[in-house]
Amino acid sequence: QLLKKVKPIFDAVGADLFIIETTFAGHAKELANQIDLSEYDGFIGIGGDGTLHEITNGMLSRSDGNKIPIGIIPGGSGNSYMHDLKLTDPLKAAKAITNGSTRSLDAAMVKINHVMKYAINMVGWGLVTDVGNRAENFRWLGTNRYTILSVVEVFRHKNRSATLIMDDKKINDEFTFIIACNSIHVGKGMKIAPKAKLDDGLIDLIVIRSGATRTRLLQVLPKLFDGSHIN
Repeated sequence: QLLKKVKPIFDAVGADLFIIETTFAGHAKELANQIDLSEYDGFIGIGGDGTLHEITNGMLSRSDGNKIPIGIIPGGSGNSYMHDLKLTDPLKAAKAITNGSTRSLDAAMVKINHVMKYAINMVGWGLVTDVGNRAENFRWLGTNRYTILSVVEVFRHKNRSATLIMDDKKINDEFTFIIACNSIHVGKGMKIAPKAKLDDGLIDLIVIRSGATRTRLLQVLPKLFDGSHIN
């Protein structure tokens, strides 16, 4: 449906589109990793943060080291990265692409069990990871599933022990969650890291130690939508 809406915008500027419909999880990553990029000016995905994550990881892990600009037409549940770019409208996003609007953005290298991955949005641990995992099974809730499941996970109130190392500072403690953000937004419009910038070379760390009551966490939850929780 989105492809039908945005295709005329590309047709109007005489852009040749080579269209591939993904058929399995990881397909976008495989395409970005294996396709011959020499014939293309850009690689566009229609999807959300997961699609962008796949394309970025495929592109940045190519054996030939080649890269071309990545464009996204927002069509996912959260589209949090596109919130930061102020391009949540698919038609506006398509016009930005056809106008040739490109910019350099940060990516974080994340090593998990000796496997390298790239994160351009955020790296979550604890409650935020539980919400993300649970959300995969509740897509029928639609775009608000992240908010609804955040409340569910607050009631489960699961804390974990961890060692957090920031530069030379080491903290051994129990935490509700830790989230390292490159973008302001996560989920469906939550401004969890309101001071984050996509291109400042920094990761913004939001740390919630254990000890906060369910009531306190529920009071703070609405503040995530305007970023006032950091106060």
